Amino acid sequence: MIILKSSQEIERMKVPCRIVSETLEYLKERIKPGITTLELDQAAESYALKCKSVPAFKGYSGYPYSLCCSVNDQVVHGFPNRDELRVGDILSIDFGVLYDGFYGDSAITVPIGAISEKALKLIKVTEESLYKGIEKATKQNKLSDISAAVQTYAERNGFSVVREFVGHGIGRSLHESPQVPNFGKPGRGVKLKPGMVLAVEPMINENGPQVKILPDGWTAVTVDGGLSAHFEHTVAITANGPEILTTI
Repeated sequence: MIILKSSQEIERMKVPCRIVSETLEYLKERIKPGITTLELDQAAESYALKCKSVPAFKGYSGYPYSLCCSVNDQVVHGFPNRDELRVGDILSIDFGVLYDGFYGDSAITVPIGAISEKALKLIKVTEESLYKGIEKATKQNKLSDISAAVQTYAERNGFSVVREFVGHGIGRSLHESPQVPNFGKPGRGVKLKPGMVLAVEPMINENGPQVKILPDGWTAVTVDGGLSAHFEHTVAITANGPEILTTI
């Protein structure tokens, strides 16, 4: 069941969404060669707690950390660890919090020092594909219009779209209906309505779209070893168009 939020509830959701955005900006200032993703995880948790919010991922279905840190060929749900980040790496960080009964969720991918031109393009196209999808999050459209916009833009630029992981509704639960794929033909699925709040999150691969799960049961990596990038915003559909909630 898709849960429509009132304008008052959307206003309340802006607080956890802002905390998530502030946390990611706080982390971006600290991401550099030599830092470990475990240090970033601890910084994210500390910042969220300072804001009187609860890290949303820690303990969720058994996930053991507050932050998802996916390096290079890791697509999503990478475990923070003590390995130092190196020049040339790319790092996707995904973070969510619970505050006042509502969740916020967002993700970014950042370069570690100087990276390859192909990696730079992958990051740029993945972020742009997110906004192409958000542009379609309007009340006259169908759910798959978002999906098709993401896929079309990513593939037009020579990259592939992950199928196994998708965006989702969000509100009083971290994951609500509907699922929001990043691929598909336009004009399909449920009609978008004001009050829907969606986490739109393209995961785009450098080479093929296939992924596999590592023995930890969480970390997804590309089958071919190519790079992967991930961006996400929490977006409310309003009578006046999409409103990105995960902004500062």
